[in-house]
Amino acid sequence: MKHIFEQGIRPDAPTLVLFHGTGGTEQDLLPLAKRISPESSVLSLRGNVLENGMPRFFRRLAEGVFDEEDLIFRTKEVYDFLDEAAVQYGLDRRNLVAVGYSNGANLAGSLLFHHPQALRAAILHHPMVPRRGLALPDLSGTPIFIGAGSNDPICSAEETEELQWMLTEAGAAVDVHWERFGHQLTASEVAAAADWFRDQL
Repeated sequence: MKHIFEQGIRPDAPTLVLFHGTGGTEQDLLPLAKRISPESSVLSLRGNVLENGMPRFFRRLAEGVFDEEDLIFRTKEVYDFLDEAAVQYGLDRRNLVAVGYSNGANLAGSLLFHHPQALRAAILHHPMVPRRGLALPDLSGTPIFIGAGSNDPICSAEETEELQWMLTEAGAAVDVHWERFGHQLTASEVAAAADWFRDQL
């Protein structure tokens, strides 16, 4: 996968794995990583799917309707890539924290839904429920931050609450930060994620 790796100054700090939103690139969330954990190594990915020329992490059939078959395939693709990158860059595979926005947050959420111990923790900005009718792995001890908009036109408050419930039922420790700026990723939401990261990790 096309990606950027930046070596951090604290080897024991969690490595941040960045997942951009639709139409983004592996450059987009690098400033967020500096805000959240400036001493961490960073592995920033670019999605392998194009929609009208815009990079995404998996296909969709319509707005808010995921191509589940492609989602499952791309989730495994990313999971395998993280295994390979951990070896290539000498990273602790058990110390990866996802930071995702929108489509990228959905892929990071899908990693949690499909693969036990895929991530140590996750910061999900405006995620949707990746899949329904699925028995989730045991997520006990996995801290998860969800940044959400109470008036998000793409991801409703009800969907955020459903995702929170599903992850909590699987044992995860979920904190939801609410704002009223629609689907936007705001500076105050990033600041809340950075505060959460310092408290949890």
